Amino acid sequence: MRYAMICTDKPGHLEVRKANRDAHVAYLRDTGAEMAGPFLDAGGEMCGSLVVIDVETRQEAETWAANDPYAKAGLFADVRIEAWNKVI
Repeated sequence: MRYAMICTDKPGHLEVRKANRDAHVAYLRDTGAEMAGPFLDAGGEMCGSLVVIDVETRQEAETWAANDPYAKAGLFADVRIEAWNKVI
């Protein structure tokens, strides 16, 4: 099952995002994320993330999200995990 993680950065944490970006991108690659990318604010700065992974259970998605270097660095104010059905 695919799960989408919709993550919102804490205000004023752009430098935390930048400092952990290489580790986050490596984690995406190493764990086989299907698609991922940042949300952008009105000024074009990164302010959140959308990640889609394919795992068997919601618990696996929650574990994946908890082990994301961004999460470990305390970047996110909120993380939603939603089961997602790819149509196109």
